[in-house]
Order: sequence, then structure tokens, then C-alpha cells
Amino acid sequence: MGLYESLHESIKKSPVIWKGDYPYFIHAITDGVPRLEPEVLEDVLSGVNEVTDWDEIDLIIGIEAMGLPLVAPTALRMKKPMVVVRKRPYGLEGELEIIQNTGYSESKLFINDVNINEKVLIIDDVVSTGGTLDSVIQGIHEIGGVVSQVVVVVEKNEGMNFLKNKYPEVKFDSIVKVSMDHDKVIIG
Repeated sequence: MGLYESLHESIKKSPVIWKGDYPYFIHAITDGVPRLEPEVLEDVLSGVNEVTDWDEIDLIIGIEAMGLPLVAPTALRMKKPMVVVRKRPYGLEGELEIIQNTGYSESKLFINDVNINEKVLIIDDVVSTGGTLDSVIQGIHEIGGVVSQVVVVVEKNEGMNFLKNKYPEVKFDSIVKVSMDHDKVIIG
């Protein structure tokens, strides 16, 4: 098997639904359905590990909901603490409310338990517009944390370029780049 072959094959075989004129692929990593096979998750974890400089990371952050199956096994493997950016408030001391604007929706997110000068790795399932990651990075900076690196599993559209230009001090990586050709998912 080639590098990340299970991940690539599972993405290529993803069901595609149409939202108006937009083809949208459904995948276990980005949507939680269909089922996530262990070898696909193993490809993702290997990809995150391969691109991350663990000496520069104090804390791993994931974004609810699809960040959970990505950050939990990574934190366990790498013996690093993790925090999940949540979609509801808890009212803890230091909690920061941020506005998530994805380009097609707007909602609130809540960041807790990030310390000043703590070096953070954000792991996210997908970047399209870059809006969610932009909001989370801004929030972590507002708290006083340092975003050292962002790793996304699936990169599509121009969101990653937007983020790289806006935050040149942050290392950005993706495991797989995809595009749509009508109702087919194209890798690369």
C-alpha cells in the first residue's frame, strides 16, 4: 500500500450529494458518516505525526465535533494534553467566546484552558474557506497562546492559502488536497 492509500481510497469512494449547484462529498473524517475504518484513521494519525514538530507543541486543540476523533488518539499517542473548542459555553474562568464565520454560516465557539505562551497545535478535519480556523487562531492569540502549527486532514478550495497569507508565522500542513469534478472527488 502507498502512503495514505486507505485515506485516499476512502475519499475517492465518498458518496456525493448536491446542495443546490454545489457537489458535497460525505466522508467519515469530515462528517462522521459513513463509518470510520481504523486503517483510515491510522493514515490520518500517521500524517499528523509525520508533519508535526512535537518539540514545539505544548497543547493539542481540536474543534467540535469532528476534531474529537482526531485529537484524542493523537494526544494519547504523543502524551500531550488536549482541549476541544466547543459549540456551547461552560462559563469557566477565562473562557473566550468567538464568532465562527465559514462563508456560508455564522455561529459561536468557546475556547477554554489555553495558557499564555502555550504552544498550540490545532488539528482540524477540513479547511474550505478558512473561516473557522481563522476565528480559532485569532481567539488563541487573544488569550495569549501561540499557534505553532495547524494540520488539517482535507484541504479544499482556497482557505488554506488565505490562512497562510494571514498568519505567516504559523506552520500549516494538510494530509490530502481534494477538488470536485462534477460528482467525482479528485485527490491532488
